[in-house]
Amino acid sequence: MTLSIRNQIPGTVTSVTPGEVMATVKVRLTGGQDITAAITLESVEELGLTDGTAVRALVKSTEVSLATAPVEGLSIRNQIPGTVTDVSTGGAMASVKVAVQGGELTSAITRDAVQDLGLTSGTPVVALIKSTEVSLATA
Repeated sequence: MTLSIRNQIPGTVTSVTPGEVMATVKVRLTGGQDITAAITLESVEELGLTDGTAVRALVKSTEVSLATAPVEGLSIRNQIPGTVTDVSTGGAMASVKVAVQGGELTSAITRDAVQDLGLTSGTPVVALIKSTEVSLATA
């Protein structure tokens, strides 16, 4: 299957915390970062997710926000440090590529945000991803 989701990062499930309908799944990415996905309990069961399961964390580029430093006092669980490698701007939007340990993330943000944050190749950033925006696929 081919997907339009640009951000597909391999990792391994390290824990599953089930709830009544939803579950949180912690994943150790190949670069060593830990992320959390909030997915349905039905999906956990259908995918057979347990500790040690190989997965791909999938995140649409429109769901990756960028900050120029780690952010505290925020409910967003996934904060992945990286470095901007490329910025492509259009009339209103921009595509920002970020090198992270073990791979690359793409963030689709406004051109104004790129300018306000001073993002250029080499800028250190932190990618922010809500756990509800992380999907999982078995590898």
